[in-house]
Amino acid sequence: MSAATTVACTPLVSGDASGELLVSAVGLSFWGGVDPATGKVIDQHHPLYGQSLHGKILAMPTGRGSCSGSGAILEALLNDVAPLALLFCEPEDILTLGVLAGQVLFERAIPVYRITALDFKSLRSGMDVSIRGDVLSLTTDQSPHKSAACQSSDVSLPAESATTLALSASDKKLLSGEEGEAAQMAMQIVIRMAELQGASRLIDISQAHIDACVYHGPSSLMFAERLASLGGRVKVPTTLNSLSVDKRRWQAQGVDSVFGNAASALGDAYMAMGATLSYTCAPYLLESAPAYGEQIVWAESNAVTFANSIIGARTQKYPDFLDICIALTGRAPLTGAHLDSGRLPTRKIHIALKGSDGANLNGADKERSHNSSPILADKLDDSFWPLLGYHIGAISSNDIPLITGLETLSPTLDDHKAFSAAFATTSSVPIYHIAGHTPEADTAIVLMSGQSDLDTICVDATGLSESWSELNSATSDQVNLVCLGNPHFSFTECAALARLCEGRTRHPLVGIIVTLSRATYEQAQVAGHVDVLNQFGVQFVNDTCWCMIEEPVIPTDAKVLMTNSGKYAHYGPGLVDRPIHFGGLNDCMNAACSGVREMVLPEWLEVRN
Repeated sequence: MSAATTVACTPLVSGDASGELLVSAVGLSFWGGVDPATGKVIDQHHPLYGQSLHGKILAMPTGRGSCSGSGAILEALLNDVAPLALLFCEPEDILTLGVLAGQVLFERAIPVYRITALDFKSLRSGMDVSIRGDVLSLTTDQSPHKSAACQSSDVSLPAESATTLALSASDKKLLSGEEGEAAQMAMQIVIRMAELQGASRLIDISQAHIDACVYHGPSSLMFAERLASLGGRVKVPTTLNSLSVDKRRWQAQGVDSVFGNAASALGDAYMAMGATLSYTCAPYLLESAPAYGEQIVWAESNAVTFANSIIGARTQKYPDFLDICIALTGRAPLTGAHLDSGRLPTRKIHIALKGSDGANLNGADKERSHNSSPILADKLDDSFWPLLGYHIGAISSNDIPLITGLETLSPTLDDHKAFSAAFATTSSVPIYHIAGHTPEADTAIVLMSGQSDLDTICVDATGLSESWSELNSATSDQVNLVCLGNPHFSFTECAALARLCEGRTRHPLVGIIVTLSRATYEQAQVAGHVDVLNQFGVQFVNDTCWCMIEEPVIPTDAKVLMTNSGKYAHYGPGLVDRPIHFGGLNDCMNAACSGVREMVLPEWLEVRN
């Protein structure tokens, strides 16, 4: 018995496909979530963990997490392990851009379509799906599904057509090829994405941060070297994200020469196009950090949310490849978080806090907090902020949140950095607002004051303890390696770590590795922190970050890791196939000295009525 139905769909990348449907209600980051060599889901926290996307039509609301997902799906495309097609019901740029890059540069692509949220609810894994033109046909069939070898997808390159964008004279020069083939190719991609995003025009940007220098495989290097060989030169000051290796030391660290040379060459290709040698995932720590209101183009998920939310600069969550295309043209689509309307909160989230004396710290939300399990505010440690960011990102994955209840706290820049990185791991949006702490929160509060129809989600110790358990994947109290600096360590974190080492001795079987930019390392060296930490046994790694580090930088006998990063606690188990403990910086140092981690909830997180 079978039943067939059809629904309308909007093509983002046109093409035909047919095959078995694989549905997830949760967005998936292809970077850190999918192995581009096999097409298998490696994100151990995702419902599709362990399943292969190859030969399936993948449907999910939207993507999430890292901007590097575009590079990961491009690599999967060239390895012939990508899904047959992608279906979304929410706006999605990262994976779509990766497919477009494959189409424009390599003539390799898959269909990408958007359907309505209502139609998405009717999808079920196992359905047979056929996409033809703008029609999606669904068949519920109890017979065995076709094998992957019988499934197919076909994508044709789009015909040349006039754009609907209002282009300036300089835009038209770029598009016509008057400023070189690389700039022309970049402008073609920028315009295509602007059209998909519904932009009416392009705007000038003041700076760029390139995430595409992360090495996913040969495709990422081919992309960059082709642009460089065609004479590509950035038009605005441009910094580079972390590479996949420590460029000066990877040979000494025992990294495979094939991988090391390719990853290093990728950095060289972007440098050849005029980018600055920065190699950091925390560009907001550099002297070149933007000011409030600047229109910029940053990729790297944690940097995007920090720039928008904490600095008040304006950038979309730009995918790999689109970042360099915009840097080469100096022009970006006027859409999303570049606009006032794209920065407004669409979700209210309240944090239930109390003092240890029982005093409510939530002001007007006393009743809501009274009916929850409160978090003890005066017992908090630094693990609170990444845990909270991770949790809020998950419960507000497609909504910009306005967060209240934290007004009495005093988060540091490092707290904001940790929150932003963890939030960007589980959320797809580029900005959040925290009442009393972020520069646009007051405006957001005023604009939302009349929107009584929006429900408020209350976050308390019960909810956070569930996320704590999710981030603590290790079941043994053993710790072999402490992993710090995801995002890159700041100067103040170096100073704090040096203080925690005073009068203590590292356990001989526990390693400590800190990743940080060259600029921060030099600052810490001048201040004497590097000497103190070296004597304690801390190893420093520059240019790369934990989300790219594998063996042999991670010793083969380091079977259990610990980190203070919510981002790495999420991605790490899938990336390096090791369980991870998550906790604050002091907890990490206690484990470094003892070799074990006390597996209990922190006092501030214990559930109380």
